Amino acid sequence: MRLQGSIQHKACADGSYMKEYQIDEPLSKEFFEYLKYFGRVTALEEMGDGYYNFEKPNWFSIKGFAGDQTVEVRFKRETMEITTDFLYLLFSSFKEGADIAPLKEKEKFRQKRIAELLGI
Repeated sequence: MRLQGSIQHKACADGSYMKEYQIDEPLSKEFFEYLKYFGRVTALEEMGDGYYNFEKPNWFSIKGFAGDQTVEVRFKRETMEITTDFLYLLFSSFKEGADIAPLKEKEKFRQKRIAELLGI
């Protein structure tokens, strides 16, 4: 699965930066299951069947409906430069049975940089 580019973006009142991306194949429940290795995923049933939210504090959140070919990502503005490439890696590395160990190493490296930047 690949992000094909931002089709909409804006600065939000809460200080985050939102980008809506076009993707080359529909979102799936399995994709959000995969994201559980990297943060918290919730199914928001009040928004309709198949609506999911992924949160990775101080990084970004991903929201979308299974079956859609667009996804909304909200970045923490201060860490966006560090985390954007990891977002692309999450999408491009997704496939059933994928080895997530290399991604976990890349995640650990970025987490250290974020902690230094934010002083946490």
